[in-house]
Order: sequence, then structure tokens, then C-alpha cells
Amino acid sequence: MKIRESGIRLREADEGDVELLRYWDTQPHVKASDPNDDWHWEDELPRKLSWREMLIAEADAKPIGFVQIIDPAEEESHYWGEVAPNLRAIDIWIGESDYLGKGYGTRIMAEVIDRCFADPSVSAILVDPLASNIRAHRFYERLGFQFTGARTFGADYCHVYRLERGAWDRKKSC
Repeated sequence: MKIRESGIRLREADEGDVELLRYWDTQPHVKASDPNDDWHWEDELPRKLSWREMLIAEADAKPIGFVQIIDPAEEESHYWGEVAPNLRAIDIWIGESDYLGKGYGTRIMAEVIDRCFADPSVSAILVDPLASNIRAHRFYERLGFQFTGARTFGADYCHVYRLERGAWDRKKSC
């Protein structure tokens, strides 16, 4: 899996991104992947928390997507419930529909996964796409994530996937 030359830049999301993120929230493909959440961008972007990163993914200096990385054991709402330490959980979406299906999601995820595993204490990464989002399931499976079970988060019925550090190291060396 040769994805090192990604052309993707991840930068911290800030208050200047509120309008862009609100716009992306109106896009049908974004709404379909996250139909029941209000991210409260105006409130959340200014908050700098030790357990969370909110990032804008750029391709050729153009913002194309959003990524959130959290430590699910430390996250304040306990969305993931009781989890072991040394995990990360990722939310990702491509905001601009012109960038769908062209490999940008894979390149963004590769950067994000490497970012998570740069911390030697992180043992695995979790994601929770909607159970109905078969395309997302295939995407995560291609990256090496393993299905661990179905679960309801709030009003959303999701599939939980987990990527172990060793599985990622093997995937990258192919």
C-alpha cells in the first residue's frame, strides 16, 4: 500500500473554518453519514482539549475534509463508554463532493493513522460508521480495520471497527 506521497496536509481547524464546516454539514453525503449530530462548531472549535484534535484536511492547499481524533477513554461525554486506555477514535468525512471516490479519503486516513500511531502508547484505533454505510465498511476494511461488532450510539446504529498497530504496520509494508 504505497500512500506516503499523499499530497495531503492536516491542519488544526479553527474559528475561521466555522462557515466551511457548516456548509459541509448541509451536503447530502455528509448528512447521510452523520444524520443525528450537531457539532456546535462555534463552541467546539475554540476549545483546545488535551484528548481531542479537530483537523482540516487539505489537498493542494484546498480544504476538502474534516477529521476528529479523540482519546475515547478521556473524552468528556464518554461516547464510547468504558474503553481501555491507549486507544484513539477517528471521525472523518470529505466535505467537497468533487473529491469523493478519488483516493483522497484513503490518503487522509493514512496520514491520520500515522499521526495516531506516532504516539508509541497508542495500541489501536476505533471507528464507528453507520451500519447502513456499506461503502464506509469496505473503506475501513481496505485500510486493515476489523469489524468488532454492532452498537447503538445515541440514535445511530453503527458498526464498530478496530485497527491494531501491528495490522497497520503490516499493511504499510505491502
